[in-house]
Amino acid sequence: MKIGVLQFFSWPERRVALPTVYKRALERIEIMDRTGFDAVWLAEHHFSTFSVCPSVHMMGTLAAARTKRLRIGTAVSLAALYHPLRLAEEVALLDVLSGGRVNWGAGRGFSTTEFNAFGVPPEESAARFREAVEIVLRAWTEDSFSFAGDYFRFDNVELLPKPLQQPHPPTWVAATSDPAIDWAAGRGLSILMDPHSSIDDLGRKRRRYAEQLGAAGFTLGDRDIPMARLIALADTREKAADIARRGAAWLVDAYAGPQHQKAKTMHVERRYGGLDPVEFYLKEVVIHGTPESVVDRIQALQAEIGLNYLMCAPLSHDTFMMLADKVVPRLA
Repeated sequence: MKIGVLQFFSWPERRVALPTVYKRALERIEIMDRTGFDAVWLAEHHFSTFSVCPSVHMMGTLAAARTKRLRIGTAVSLAALYHPLRLAEEVALLDVLSGGRVNWGAGRGFSTTEFNAFGVPPEESAARFREAVEIVLRAWTEDSFSFAGDYFRFDNVELLPKPLQQPHPPTWVAATSDPAIDWAAGRGLSILMDPHSSIDDLGRKRRRYAEQLGAAGFTLGDRDIPMARLIALADTREKAADIARRGAAWLVDAYAGPQHQKAKTMHVERRYGGLDPVEFYLKEVVIHGTPESVVDRIQALQAEIGLNYLMCAPLSHDTFMMLADKVVPRLA
């Protein structure tokens, strides 16, 4: 099994100087490079202390300079917010500078705040995202090309530099909803699976993806399907549960706190089936416990839902260290 880290750049309550957030994250990335992690997956967000990393490509360049073997993933480049030619250039340049270590993950995004600030009508975001992915892949693989779509038009463009990896960096698209899964499978694209679905729902979505791949004439084969999971580790189950509960409470508030009361109500009613959101995360989403029990749970998920790539989002620094020291050596 491959194991990566979904690296957020969280700034809870702005308790420390912001440069400290980046310093600590880069120290973690250096540890990942020395241990058995496959990749760091950098999370792009805007206008929120949930994760203060507006450019995963710029951060990826620094991560690449601090490492030797670790792959540099994006989870995700918010493709709907970019001009796709600029996006293709930035990721290609990162691939060259990293020595061919890029894993490109692309996503539509979900925040109306981000869409509105960047002038992207939310109702257009899915179509813009899909058009952007098509353009990026063509820019990487064709000597020069023209394009005439609903949102982007250009003639006889040669993208430079081309990526170092040929025909292009390994590519995934974030797929949470059934229509997104069906679109990705219909084009033979690999998917990234989100950290907020229940484990049962992850299994259902992965089965749907495999079925839709087959219907479109593609096979699952040995492709990596990273599944993101929030992780909480401690030397006792009780301590781990406390870390998980505090992490879930902060996460729910960051996504739908009092400043987003309408969204919070919608989350409870639609996403959690009327359950308390924190309890939902604690019971259905976060993998928490001692390193030994978490290893057992992860191994069970290989058989239960076809887990072959675990993308971990550690909920504490101690969790990350235990993950590196006591979990990864037994799984990777």
